[in-house]
Amino acid sequence: MQMSRRTLLATLSGAAALTAAPVRRPNVVIFMTDDHGAWATGAYGAKDIHTPNIDALARTGVRFLNAFAATPVCSPSRMTYMTGTLPSTHGIQDWLMPISSYGEESKAWLDGLPAWAGHLHGAGYTMGFSGKWHMGNDATPQQGFSDWSTVPGGGGTYLSPEFVHNGQKVKPDRFKTDTVGDYALEFLEKQRGKQGPFCLFVPFYAPHTPFDATPAAYSDGYKDSKFPDYPDLPPRKGVELRLAQFIRNRAAKHGYSSLITAADANVGRVVRKLEEMGVRGETLVIFTADQGYNAGQHGIWGKGNGTRPFNMFEESIRVPMIWNHPAMTGKPRVEPAMVSSYDFFPTLLDYLHVPYRMLKTQPGQSYAGLLRGDGKVPKRDRLYFEYEYVRAVRTRNLKLVQRVEGYPSELYDLEADPGEDKDLIDDPQYAKQRKALEADLARFFAGIGAPPIEKWQSTVRHRLPELPR
Repeated sequence: MQMSRRTLLATLSGAAALTAAPVRRPNVVIFMTDDHGAWATGAYGAKDIHTPNIDALARTGVRFLNAFAATPVCSPSRMTYMTGTLPSTHGIQDWLMPISSYGEESKAWLDGLPAWAGHLHGAGYTMGFSGKWHMGNDATPQQGFSDWSTVPGGGGTYLSPEFVHNGQKVKPDRFKTDTVGDYALEFLEKQRGKQGPFCLFVPFYAPHTPFDATPAAYSDGYKDSKFPDYPDLPPRKGVELRLAQFIRNRAAKHGYSSLITAADANVGRVVRKLEEMGVRGETLVIFTADQGYNAGQHGIWGKGNGTRPFNMFEESIRVPMIWNHPAMTGKPRVEPAMVSSYDFFPTLLDYLHVPYRMLKTQPGQSYAGLLRGDGKVPKRDRLYFEYEYVRAVRTRNLKLVQRVEGYPSELYDLEADPGEDKDLIDDPQYAKQRKALEADLARFFAGIGAPPIEKWQSTVRHRLPELPR
């Protein structure tokens, strides 16, 4: 029987699909700073905080103006980036104390949850990690990472700390941020000439406190600085500060700026290594932060737990978010779309064409189509936030901060009052908007299976920090 032309073409096409070599996925390098607000980056308007390498990624990539962390403190925020779930689902409602991070009560808190790292490993990526984990069992490789270098726990000195490097305890006589960079470069060198893609995750400890031991190469540039990026505002009325007032001095500004510049320098080291290896064009580079930070804004120093009660100020939740992939993201541009840390899981996997399934507990939307320029943009006009007894919803111009009984709630008109100075929670002119946002907030959290805010403690899986709430 003679085969029709249509059948012949279909057969040949199918045969070609079966025999063609699979398309190689791009390599991935993800940088994450700690306690780094978008405001403290040159690309986002900082006047005298030196970030030339991050700025270069922004100039040649996609820079998001409205990127937010769903929780303004480290461990729960990192869990959300990794899993696409919120604290009431992943169960890490605050930063992990050492006993929960790598001590006797520690667990691999990611176990049983979806994680982009595990998905990438399953898709054939060689996984490398250098930096701050702070998601439990810190010294132990997890989620398919084959190279693992970290200082267990969430903080500590920058002066020659002890690392766990691929199972061995070592104490390089080096500045911590540079050591994180060293181990990142070591992983990249191992990938030279190998087939198959790699993923390198580099979450810096900088610029988290303490502001100590920063080498002159990163700090000397600030000797004569007038520090124009640091507002000198009086302490916020009605808010009890968690950090002592001494941190509002010149030394703190110098230390914070220097640590950002140190992280930036190591971003540059890694990018130059990719170029030297000849793989920069086929490598997606992402830069973000686990959450923001106030360094004088609102009269405070700190993040969400920098005040009593905990806050959701813009500076605590707004983060830098830059995607740079010369082969795919097209023309450099600035994107106004509102994106959250809970969008990171679906976006990264979608962008890399790694199969995944979204769960009810994952509220995120992929914005990979926006990055690729195919016009598919998340249809939303609001984002949601959670930190212990605080939940919030932010639209383009309004922010409702809801707290459990005993703590005040807040409402801000961000268009009329970007500094969040005038609380409108009891303003009759905003009563309708308040009621609608409260209903929306309750509906959202019920939709992901979270209990009412009054029962937030029922979701906690770890020992909470022993600090005043």
